[in-house]
Amino acid sequence: MNVRLKLAINLRRLRVERGLSQERLAADAGVDRTFVGGIERQSENPSIDVLDRLAAALSVEVDTLLQTPAGDEIPANLKVGRKPRN
Repeated sequence: MNVRLKLAINLRRLRVERGLSQERLAADAGVDRTFVGGIERQSENPSIDVLDRLAAALSVEVDTLLQTPAGDEIPANLKVGRKPRN
């Protein structure tokens, strides 16, 4: 499994588990929403600094984003619509 796929699966899984939209995660990490979507689709190649900001926004270590996931299925989408800010 390549690193981009590992990152895509882990990022989406963690984001969905926390009930965060791509937009909210992007805002918390200081990146554009389309960039988060691109990472999840494996079409973007984030820098170490961006990985660090995403990990901080998800309250995990960077290595958690790069670990081999238990399964290779990408988690389901969240329900459509904006999520309320906590």
